[in-house]
Amino acid sequence: MIVVMKEGATDAQIKTVTSKLNDLGYDVHPDRGVNQIIIGVVGDTRSLDPRILEILDGVTEVLRVTEPYKLASRSFKPSDTVIEIQGVRIGGPEVVIIAGPCSVESESQIHEIAATVRKTGGKILRGGAFKPRTSPYSFQGLGVEGLKIMNDAAKANHLVTVSEVMEISQIEFMEQYVDIIQVGARNMQNYSLLKELGHIQKPVVLKRGLSARIEEMLMAAEYVLSGGNSQVIFCERGIRTFETYTRNTMDISAIPVVKKRSHLPIIADPSHGIGIRDKIIPMARAAIAAGADGLMIEVHNEPDKALSDGAQSLYPEQLAQLVPELRAIAAVIGRTIE
Repeated sequence: MIVVMKEGATDAQIKTVTSKLNDLGYDVHPDRGVNQIIIGVVGDTRSLDPRILEILDGVTEVLRVTEPYKLASRSFKPSDTVIEIQGVRIGGPEVVIIAGPCSVESESQIHEIAATVRKTGGKILRGGAFKPRTSPYSFQGLGVEGLKIMNDAAKANHLVTVSEVMEISQIEFMEQYVDIIQVGARNMQNYSLLKELGHIQKPVVLKRGLSARIEEMLMAAEYVLSGGNSQVIFCERGIRTFETYTRNTMDISAIPVVKKRSHLPIIADPSHGIGIRDKIIPMARAAIAAGADGLMIEVHNEPDKALSDGAQSLYPEQLAQLVPELRAIAAVIGRTIE
């Protein structure tokens, strides 16, 4: 349910409505638009009579939200959400390039790659410090030390950072050293973790689960949003199908579907989406054309020697060639890549 306030509604009127809803046992999430304030009501509202709210001063109308995801829906917020991190805006006219290695392997490696990302037009440095690997014998990441050296490399190159959290105990380290916290595909429905991320005030990239439907991804975001953290960024990273020629099946169609149903930004990860180096470039182009607000691309200075996912990491010169192509595509649809 959402309560639409009249244009120019006073703070006192808004407080009266929120207090009434709190007294009835509901959580409320006000959203201040340019000319109007909408109050999202979270909880089982089936027995709530809208008339007890409609009679309150300052209320225009009360609407029931039919989607199971309330706060993530366009019904709650018709306009696009733009998430800003240190001057980098995700969800606005600009398409943001996020690039870096699958894993932070050493200080020299991450500094070299960070310089490449900055030089080619990237604004966000990605890199894993805690790695969820299928095999327990594979490289598991450098842990907190990896976060520290990635943070240093990002600062030296004026970049924002994003890295994956695997469990609740890692959140405190993420808050210290990472600007954007990523929830990987395997944790998309780790509801305990999502609830905890709802209590912090850092942006969260929520990757689509390996076999998740779009609605399930939207519902996962609801756990973060309902906790009070409104900074959620969806990430389409491919889903598992019966196809064996690619690592995953990149669901480009999910991008416009999510854009229609949710106000939250969505980025695409073609590196995981297809998992083959020479196929990443065409999928990146397609994602921009479909309306993605950003791209997350794996790049490595020596991908053939990478400790994880080298086969799906671009060479620096490939990234340098790709970005101008993406700029041309973005311009066609009225967007930019700086």
